[in-house]
Amino acid sequence: MAKLRLGVIGAGSWTVSSHLPNLVKHRDDIEFAIVNRRNPDLLEKIRDTFGFARATTDWQDVIAEELDIVVVGSPPGHHWEQSKAALEAGAHVMCEKPFTIDPAHAWDLDETARRTGRSLILAYGWNYRPMVIQAHRMMHEDGGVGDIEHVALHMDSVTRELLLETGAYPQAAPEYIPQPDTWSRPETSGGGYGQAQLTHLLGVSLWLTDLRGQDVFALMSAPLGAQVELHDAAAIRYTNGAIGTLSGASSHLGGAGNRHAVEVRVVGSKGMFHLDLRENTLWRYRSPEDDVRVPLEADAGLYDCKGPIEALVAAGLGRPFDNNSPAELGARTVEILEAAYRSAASGALERVKGR
Repeated sequence: MAKLRLGVIGAGSWTVSSHLPNLVKHRDDIEFAIVNRRNPDLLEKIRDTFGFARATTDWQDVIAEELDIVVVGSPPGHHWEQSKAALEAGAHVMCEKPFTIDPAHAWDLDETARRTGRSLILAYGWNYRPMVIQAHRMMHEDGGVGDIEHVALHMDSVTRELLLETGAYPQAAPEYIPQPDTWSRPETSGGGYGQAQLTHLLGVSLWLTDLRGQDVFALMSAPLGAQVELHDAAAIRYTNGAIGTLSGASSHLGGAGNRHAVEVRVVGSKGMFHLDLRENTLWRYRSPEDDVRVPLEADAGLYDCKGPIEALVAAGLGRPFDNNSPAELGARTVEILEAAYRSAASGALERVKGR
């Protein structure tokens, strides 16, 4: 069988430190055909390091290669156009988060993936971790916790330097400092902490609960002269009548070993559920006789983005795989985030813009 022809659009810091090393593990199945980076700095080094046949500053050159699999790691404002072009050119696509800025674009990509028969996989790495997969089973088998009534969501992570443009994300490749328009220019990033990190939290929680947002009231703050928000707080009403909270904070370098706090608490008609990825908690209570607390190893909740890459390669090879981060899920996250940013600007409760 011929090797899968790989193209990369947007070989930035996280693509270089995570996606490409994970793709290298499949070198027996992949031909590294073409890599794109907007500015030429370090582009040749990336080509040589990972063995790409071509390197280009024009992302349209990637589409013209008629590839089997494409990684889209560009700034969020470009995800819609580039992912759509790759899908329509016949490639399976893994798109970085946040998915898109506009909900209409997210739903359009969902439709495009269905129409073309190609797989669109989002970079929600936690959704492929064994701990979160087990949490998904607990929320879906035997009725989970019944009809969901309340959801409390919290995340904090070391993004102060990234969003203030004084440094990089701790786990990112230090030589490839992100360009400001990737995370801290609203016109292309869509916002700050919400787009950079709460998309992950929503990607986990909406996958576990199958909920969809209806109304959002949000407050955001941008201390220290930041051009985008560092902290978020929101109240959400979901379409099934459930209500909940969503909070996010840019925490301090070195705190908790730079480990993300990701917490999901659910109260339903039949019980309660708690997932905490920093403290490795996975618990479901439905009665004194049905009180399950799962024993976990210390690194169970650590983040990696291996799973979406594995799914992309499997899609390209035509092998069975579980898409735990499909376009439909991404669209539900975009809806809530977009409404949250509108609410923070208007000071009012905002209705989620659906399909």
